[in-house]
Order: sequence, then structure tokens, then C-alpha cells
Amino acid sequence: MRGYVVFLRRPYAGRLLGGTLLGRLPNGMGMLAVVLHIRADDGGYPLAGTLAAVFGLATAAGQPVLGRVMDHVGQPRVLVSSACAAAAGFALLAAVGADPLPVSVAAVVAAGFATPPLEAGLRALWPDVLDGPAEVDAAYALDAAAQEVIFTVGPLLVVAAAVVNTETALLITGALGIAGTLVVALSGPSRRWRGAPRASDWAGPLRSPGLRVLLLSLACAGIALGVYAVAVVAYAEEQGRDLASGLLLACMAGGALAGGIVYGARSWAGEPHHRLPWLLAALAAGYIPLVLAPGLPVMSALAFLSGVFLAPVLACSFSLVDRLAPSGTVTEAFAWVAAAVGAGSSLGSFVSGIGQDLAGVPGAFVGAGAGGVLALLLCMLGGRTLRPVKAAAVTANATA
Repeated sequence: MRGYVVFLRRPYAGRLLGGTLLGRLPNGMGMLAVVLHIRADDGGYPLAGTLAAVFGLATAAGQPVLGRVMDHVGQPRVLVSSACAAAAGFALLAAVGADPLPVSVAAVVAAGFATPPLEAGLRALWPDVLDGPAEVDAAYALDAAAQEVIFTVGPLLVVAAAVVNTETALLITGALGIAGTLVVALSGPSRRWRGAPRASDWAGPLRSPGLRVLLLSLACAGIALGVYAVAVVAYAEEQGRDLASGLLLACMAGGALAGGIVYGARSWAGEPHHRLPWLLAALAAGYIPLVLAPGLPVMSALAFLSGVFLAPVLACSFSLVDRLAPSGTVTEAFAWVAAAVGAGSSLGSFVSGIGQDLAGVPGAFVGAGAGGVLALLLCMLGGRTLRPVKAAAVTANATA
């Protein structure tokens, strides 16, 4: 725990982490707010799941694009303008609901694509704010654990706001994004930051084979998250407990928070590419029992356990990104991580909606375990590419 204390005492560290968490609350609120709003407007599960998937895909597409723009023009202009555009998208969806469908689709695309790349931006700032690789590694671990607050508090805020109406939930989602973004964008480190020189090739960090394997694996892990976000709504409706969806999302995030704090509180022997398959295996094992969909007390315990290895998987992956990304592309590489998880999550939302229609609540949860297993298999099949080769990456950048 001492590493956490030292890290948080650094100037701006607490502000940047806290502002990023506040500004990223829409990441934990958006899908649930979209699903609840469409359901309240008499939309079916396939439509709700599809629009949630569109939101996730748009977010995934926007992160690397905005990250690359941020490398060229700096952080504040990109962060603030994108946060305002995303809030406008949520407001438009609140106004129109499920019909007319083209406007609803345009609203969720705007809300998703314009999601400010706070996550990638924060990790670009850590080397300037912190002192040495040890503190940066501690920041990654605390970041991975603390961001689970997003998926604990976010769903609860949506459910609480939806008691008033689902339009309020969408408006609050957009407003929180703007508030947190301003905390980060007005800070000294964010205003001073400039992107490092990089190769001019179009692929950027994607020219690293190991990073491509890692992104595919994380996308499959994201499938499980998207499945879960929709499946818990179906479970809550079947149980006749409106608050159960927010509770189960919070339980899973609480497990991830606990797991991340424990994981980051100690130093681990060996390289992260050796550790990642074991963490993914444990993550997959936690998702599989959810298909049983037992009563709420047992389901809450299973939800907590399913999240325990999520933050450790992310923290380990962040360390690998630093080692695998070609020189000068780390910021965009972190944006691609967010994009991969978001793309997988959107696919999971779609799969879960279809599964619920075909086989009820158990069918809605099937994709969670399947996504976890796929993530493990991809990591194992591409394991050799995950070995960091920094020298080769620098050479490739210099000769591009």
C-alpha cells in the first residue's frame, strides 16, 4: 500500500485520477441508461441491445481517432469539445426515445464517438507527473482498480436517476462527463502536455503484432462485460426487482475494485506476458456460473466473484502496452485498448439481447463465459508475440 500513498502525494496525481474517474462515469452509465430508456419507451430487448451495441461501437471507434488528434493539438481542446458533443448526444436521445429510429441511432453514435479519451490522456500524463517507472507502475495498478468505481457508482446513479425518469438518467450521464473533463483539462499538466514525435505511418501502434493479439484478447473480455450489462436488466425484470440491475453491476465492479487493490499492493515476480494467461483463466472461470441465474443473494455473490480478476487483467495489460507499443505511439495504443474493450462490449450487448429472446435470462448470460474463454484462447495462441521487444519497436519507428 505504501506505493499508493507515495503516488497520491505527487502534485496533481489525485486531481488527475479523480477528475478522470468523474469524467469517465458515463462509460459505466451509458449502456445501462440507453437500455433502460429504450425499454421505458416500449422498445424491445433486441432494439435496446442493438442501440447499446451501437453506443459501444461508436465509443470504440472514437477513442483512437480522438487520441490521435490529441497527439497533434494537445489535450484541453479535444477533451472539452468532445465531452460537450457526447452530452448533446445523450440529450438528443432523452428527447426522442426509441422513435424515430434514425434519430435515436444518430444520438447514440454522437454520444459514443465523442466520448472524451480521458483514459488514454491520463496514462500519457503519468510519466510527466510521477517520478520513475516504479511510480508509473503503481499508478497503472491503482488506475485499473479505481476505475471500477465507475462501474460501481455509475450504474447506481443511473438506477437512482431513472426513479425520476430515464430522460434524467441520460442528462446526468452527459453532465458528469463534462464536469470531470473540465477538472482534467484545466489542470497544469494537461494544458502543458504535448505529444511525442512519432512515425507518420497510418498503422501507428497497430504495427506491433503483440499489441494486436493483446487487443483481440481484451475485445473478447469486453464481450463478457457487454453481455453482463444487458443480461442483468433481463434478470432484474424476471425477478421483479427494478434495483437488481444496478446492484449486480455494482457487485461485479466491487469485486474488480477489491481484486485490483490487492493485485496492485504487491510486486509480482516474472514478466506480465507470463502472468496474463493465468489472470484471464481466472476471469473466464468467474463468468461461467452466471448462466445459472440463481436468487438475488447468491447471484450478488457470483457477480462479485466474476469481477475479482477484471482489474488485475487490465493492470497487467497496461504494463504490456508500455512494453509492446512502438516508440512514440503509447498514447494512441492506450486509446486502442479502450476501443478494443468497448468494441467487444458492444458486441456482447447485441449477443445478450438476442440470447435473452431465444433462451431467457440464462441465454442472456451465456455469452459472458464464452467471451472470457475466447480471451484466454487468443492470449495463449498468440503468447509468443506478447514478449516485449522494445529495441525492435524503436528501430521500426526510426526507419518508418
